[in-house]
Amino acid sequence: MSESADYVISACRENDVKFVRLWFTDIVGALKSFAITVEELEKSLEGGMGFDGSSIEGFARIDESDMIALPDPATFQLVPWRPRESGVGRMFCDIYHPNGEPFEGDPRYVLKRQLKRAADLGYTFYVSPELEYFYFKDSSGTEQLDRGGYFDQVSDSGSDLRRETVLTLEAMGIEVEYSHHEVAPSQHEIALRYTDALTMADAAMTYRLVVKEIALANGVYATFMPKPVADQNGSGMHVHQSLFKGERNAFFDVDDPYHLSAVARGYIAGLLHHAPAITLVTNQWVNSYKRLLPGFEAPVYMSWARRNRSDLIRIPEYKPGAETHTRIEYRSPDPACNPYLAFAVMLAAGLDGIENERQPPPPVEENVFELTAADREERGIRTLPGSLIEAIEVAEASPFLREALGSHVFESLIKNKKIEWERYRRHISAFELAEYLPIL
Repeated sequence: MSESADYVISACRENDVKFVRLWFTDIVGALKSFAITVEELEKSLEGGMGFDGSSIEGFARIDESDMIALPDPATFQLVPWRPRESGVGRMFCDIYHPNGEPFEGDPRYVLKRQLKRAADLGYTFYVSPELEYFYFKDSSGTEQLDRGGYFDQVSDSGSDLRRETVLTLEAMGIEVEYSHHEVAPSQHEIALRYTDALTMADAAMTYRLVVKEIALANGVYATFMPKPVADQNGSGMHVHQSLFKGERNAFFDVDDPYHLSAVARGYIAGLLHHAPAITLVTNQWVNSYKRLLPGFEAPVYMSWARRNRSDLIRIPEYKPGAETHTRIEYRSPDPACNPYLAFAVMLAAGLDGIENERQPPPPVEENVFELTAADREERGIRTLPGSLIEAIEVAEASPFLREALGSHVFESLIKNKKIEWERYRRHISAFELAEYLPIL
């Protein structure tokens, strides 16, 4: 057994762990798990645990349902909100076929495949997502807990919830850079410290669960729904990202006006080129497109710049002596995406730009929302898909996206999203009844 597996067994003994939860995700990013007792731990670490994958969204069909969940011992952590006596630990799992082959429908495997592609080119992919969310009184409505705004110092339950959440995340080995109140009332953000993309995808899944668990324990509800309140900003997941070669930031060039290397510019160009196709992954819900509207700080137009927060891609300003912090910020994703798939397709798009030596268009430092349609057309500024069905159609026609996700996940995601769109199309909303029933 490996040294890390031995550590897990020792940690369970020392901390009176009785149950270990094995975590993995389906294609839409819902966290799945089952628990084993500590007596089964050694067996699970050596050969994994079998389970039926036929009921997991995007996994196997009935006739090929047997799956193996192999825990990754490097991800072991105690679960702080469970009792310490006969306590609970958790590990993320990689999913395999019974014959030992990686399961192509496992989102963690999809990301690992793109990370290997980057590693073969000499790169390590680092990310830091900013996941925004709301606290509401309960899950049946949008009654807010405060009236605060961006960076407001408000003495309210939301601040206490954030504090407890940060402490819990740190207890689980997840480093937090900062936390604060967001723009909308009762909206908050906790930013996770930069790390490699696989570790961060695991951390983002943990983060979402911790936020919800802490809220639930305090009698309120937390949601990562992209746009829960019509006249307020939605919740985004701005993703800061960069490529390193060893200790050197491959995005940095001291002689460039924006301090961006040719690698960084190719990466930006690749993201812009493939942005319409990857939007189905980064913004996967009907509700996601209620957030991607002009006027609410969410990017709609495919442009890039340094200071401008209306662009799809922003380049945080360079601080002398901080070359390692050079990065790009991709601003369209929302926090209800599957982080494994989102990081995978962003990386794939960026690598495509590097490998094909794509060149980005000139930066747009003006507020893109204030440009006229004619100005945007003259500059070649395209728009992201405006609805789920538009995103489905663009994604379905993209050989690039099929290759980035693998055929299994690609086809499962398209099928899942078409079902969601059909359900939405059939739904008669309260708006329609109030608007049309009295007059038509």
